[in-house]
Amino acid sequence: MATAMDDAAESSLGPECFLNRELSWLEFNLRVLEEAENPDNPLLERLKFLAIFSSNLDEFFMVRVAGLREQAFGESAPQDYAPDGLSAMTQIKAIAKRTQDLVARQYRCLRQSLAPALEAEGFRLLQYETLQGGQREQVDRFFRERALPILTPMAIDPAHPSPRYHNRGLYLGVMLHRSEGLGPKQMFAVVQVPQVLPRMVPVDGGEPGTKSYVLLEDIVSARLPELFGGFEVQSWTAFRITRDSDLELLEQESDDMLKLIEDRLKARQRGQAVRIEIASKADDAIARMIIDEEGLQGGDESQADGYSEVYRIDGPLDLTAIWELYRLPDYERLRDKPFTPRVPRGLERRGGDIFSAIAQRDILLHHPYESFDPVVEFVTSAAADPRVLAIKQTLYRTSGDSPISRALIAAAESGKHVTALVELKARFDEANNVSWARQMERAGVHVVFGFLDLKTHCKVSLVVRQEGQGLKRYVHLGTGNYNPTTALLYTDLGLFTADEAVAEDASALFNLLTGYSQGHAWQRLIVAPNDLHRRTLELIDEQARRAREGKPSRIFAKLNALVDHRVIESLYRASQAGVPIDIIARGICCLRPGVPGLSETIRVRSIVDRFLEHSRLYVFGPDEEAEVFLSSADWMPRNFFRRVEVMFPVSAPELSSRILREIVPTYLADNTRARRLECDGSFRMSRPEEGQPPRRCQYEFLEQRSVPVGDAAEAAAAG
Repeated sequence: MATAMDDAAESSLGPECFLNRELSWLEFNLRVLEEAENPDNPLLERLKFLAIFSSNLDEFFMVRVAGLREQAFGESAPQDYAPDGLSAMTQIKAIAKRTQDLVARQYRCLRQSLAPALEAEGFRLLQYETLQGGQREQVDRFFRERALPILTPMAIDPAHPSPRYHNRGLYLGVMLHRSEGLGPKQMFAVVQVPQVLPRMVPVDGGEPGTKSYVLLEDIVSARLPELFGGFEVQSWTAFRITRDSDLELLEQESDDMLKLIEDRLKARQRGQAVRIEIASKADDAIARMIIDEEGLQGGDESQADGYSEVYRIDGPLDLTAIWELYRLPDYERLRDKPFTPRVPRGLERRGGDIFSAIAQRDILLHHPYESFDPVVEFVTSAAADPRVLAIKQTLYRTSGDSPISRALIAAAESGKHVTALVELKARFDEANNVSWARQMERAGVHVVFGFLDLKTHCKVSLVVRQEGQGLKRYVHLGTGNYNPTTALLYTDLGLFTADEAVAEDASALFNLLTGYSQGHAWQRLIVAPNDLHRRTLELIDEQARRAREGKPSRIFAKLNALVDHRVIESLYRASQAGVPIDIIARGICCLRPGVPGLSETIRVRSIVDRFLEHSRLYVFGPDEEAEVFLSSADWMPRNFFRRVEVMFPVSAPELSSRILREIVPTYLADNTRARRLECDGSFRMSRPEEGQPPRRCQYEFLEQRSVPVGDAAEAAAAG
């Protein structure tokens, strides 16, 4: 398969022109933490952000820090050129220092702000030793009936070697002593806290309107003498290890990718340790034993460089457990106000099937504000429609009970030609995708897995339908996944179209994915790794040329991450030519905005709010001449060179007008949840200027009324 230019080409600019990717990501996670700290957010939403901060950090260590460790310790070569010039070891040390500060701040937020607020709302986190009679009986019964049959005390001695602690599993390390009897006098042992039980065990609060809990590890620790009969418990501590969990498949060969992924999923739990979290008051002997056994660095305050992979935690380990509180029923007043997604414009007045509506005009979908149901209906209707002959679908991340996957199975069982491109390497969704792939194969779906060395990340659904004497093709393209659950939590944009040029390109894309078919002359779709990088540079350079010629110019980019140094250099050249450039980058941004003589016309914002900003939207040119694109791809080397991605135009005037006059201006007007990136890599929260009303883009999108597409076009034409 043809690919674009080598993504390892070095930058022509000095390292001072770029921000470090990993440190930029940590600043994004700080913005998540700031939402937990923000008293304007409902209490349980603040808890949610605290849990997201923890789960984000887990993934960061499992993938990014693990990769840097491999580079720093000579186990692999770096994949991407780092234009900021920092070596892997320098990055690891900087990450450790910054992360230690952020984790300390996270637990201060829990102790000083969230815990008192929860207490005021009737939530109690009790210690086992403070339980009263009835509560103690209730917890003891829970231990005997539900915990004890599951628990496995594990002694560690020459006859019982140290277990391979599971990735992100919660354990108790115990130092034991026996004064008489057979066996060792001193012994180290561990107990895994069962993940199949609730982490927060409810107990009767004793007061009306209160909910009381005891942490599962506190219950288990109180019964350690029972688990290790005949021994005295001298000390114990909770600990948790994070392991390298990236599924590296490049340069591997396998006749069965499904089997390869399944084998690697089993190996994930046994990857190299990259971090240990341990109680701040842990017995040093226990801590040292685990740290040394796992080959982790640090834990000794006398280390000269202060670098440590040991995180001493003053509070409960693994705050992802907070999700259990967030999901409690009957506390709507402590959450964001619920909403019902609107019917997408263009679908309000239809009386027939969804295909007749799409045949009349292109339809733009803006999730979660507009319902994802039409996307599900698109596939389920195709599965039931006797005139539909074929369905072709990419699946990157699916929901656990995926209605789209079930519809594909039903379509295949009814005799339709169904092809599903299932991306088995969708990080941390591999097991889900393996399961659906097996089920679809059994039903007769033609399941393919794309390329071994390229992830298929594009989001495309194609339906071929018999209409009259011929065939008509209908296409859905999106920036997000075919997942109804995340469609309520992520902001994404999608497009329904029956445009024949788009349909031909979509058919050619599936032929490429299933049969390596090449040579198609792309008409509308811009595809990576073939053309997307080159075309992106051309679109940026075209705006620079216009500015140099004194013509109006503009670039707007909304994406998750901006990393590719050649795109950044092209943006710098456009800025030097005078192009006004607005970038909304939710997460990583390696570009330094506002540097005199380099990036003075570039403004970078990040929006972190109720919904995860996930849509990729690109505008090149002033409104009256703008080219508007949606894409599955961020501006990162992996998206340009190591994934199959699609960027597609929004050609219908009423839809591009909606994006240019409604969506983009609303994002740029946000002055309450947008942060402005400074040239030093820090972010500053936006605030309304004097006399300016507060603007919060996500809530403005929620409050927009559904305007029929014809009325929207008339309103846009009237200005």
